[in-house]
Amino acid sequence: MFDPVTLKLNVDPLILGALKEDITSEDVSTNAVMPTATMGQVDLIAKEDGILCGLQVFERTFGLLDETTSFDMHYEDGDSVKNGDLIGTITGDIRVLLCGERTALNYLQRMSGIATYAHATAALLEGTEIKLLDTRKTTPNNRIFEKYAVRTGSGNNHRYNLSDGVLLKDNHIGAAGGVKEAVTMAKAYAPFVRKIEVETETLKQVQEAVDAGADIIMLDNMDHDTMQQAIDIISGRALIEISGNVTKEKIDGIKDLKVNFISSGALTHSAPIMDLSLKHLHAI
Repeated sequence: MFDPVTLKLNVDPLILGALKEDITSEDVSTNAVMPTATMGQVDLIAKEDGILCGLQVFERTFGLLDETTSFDMHYEDGDSVKNGDLIGTITGDIRVLLCGERTALNYLQRMSGIATYAHATAALLEGTEIKLLDTRKTTPNNRIFEKYAVRTGSGNNHRYNLSDGVLLKDNHIGAAGGVKEAVTMAKAYAPFVRKIEVETETLKQVQEAVDAGADIIMLDNMDHDTMQQAIDIISGRALIEISGNVTKEKIDGIKDLKVNFISSGALTHSAPIMDLSLKHLHAI
């Protein structure tokens, strides 16, 4: 759940932007059939199994349109629901319920889908000491929601944005002239409290990253045997992250490796939405 400050400063403007995208002047359909205020209720129903995430954002969407809208929710973020479960009931001006329906569901379906996918992926790492991480491969202007959904689904967040940590990728290394040069420059520039992570694609780069004193070494798009050789080279002198086209289906093939982290862009860019619906709208 987002704290009140984060909600007001960082979440509300994004929800309002999404509502403005959907309503540029008026909701013509709603105004045509509901010209005056009428109180009503509608049910939020799960149409498939999954992990719920985004109920606060769902509620906030309607609340920003009309703060008198009320909610009777039977579940919380992180709860598992089954197809057909009644998640809750929303009560308010029918015009508000109709205007906010699609935007509220878009957030809830997207966030619940990510939480569900992250939960299933993290479950595959149970019994290991490996932490599952997300990436910055998020939908523009939706990172705060998507990274929260990963946490709700038992995953962990990598750096939030470019200001959040030092990660020297292939193009940074190319710009600096090599791994050693890039790490040396990063150590001179970044505050001492920042860990320095280096993306490596070859065993030569792994050795250079170790020699340069990198704190975290990412093994990017390497096959299993090469990663094992890289782990032997590092030999505990840095934390190790596996990355590169990691999907849920590939976890079993790499979870035997003695690494600290596995990062997966698929958690946010490839998770399907969870099917949820608002049904049985009626006047009260």
